[in-house]
Amino acid sequence: QVQLVESGGGLVQPGGSLRLSCVVSGSRFTIFTMAWYRQTPGKQREWVATIARDNSTNYVDSVKGRFTISRDNAKNTVYLQMNSLKPEDTAVYYCNSRPPVEKFWGQGTQVTVSS
Repeated sequence: QVQLVESGGGLVQPGGSLRLSCVVSGSRFTIFTMAWYRQTPGKQREWVATIARDNSTNYVDSVKGRFTISRDNAKNTVYLQMNSLKPEDTAVYYCNSRPPVEKFWGQGTQVTVSS
């Protein structure tokens, strides 16, 4: 049974940084293209960033140049380094495969950007 556990969220001031982690268990991590998504109340979940098996990456325009996705296959972990955070980055952040698998959604980790 595949399980994804996100961590690393918190409260940060505008311009600050956070590093999110997502540990994947129960499957061969290396076969997945992994992604981060985020969701705010009343809105649909939004794709944020993707990292493929060859470590190529893609980002939504709103985070390009500020966020960096990476993976450590030895640790079955995908990361999201978030710099220059803005209030509009406030959301619950989730990891999943790309495209996402419904049963893989975890609890997410809350990121709040506020002064």
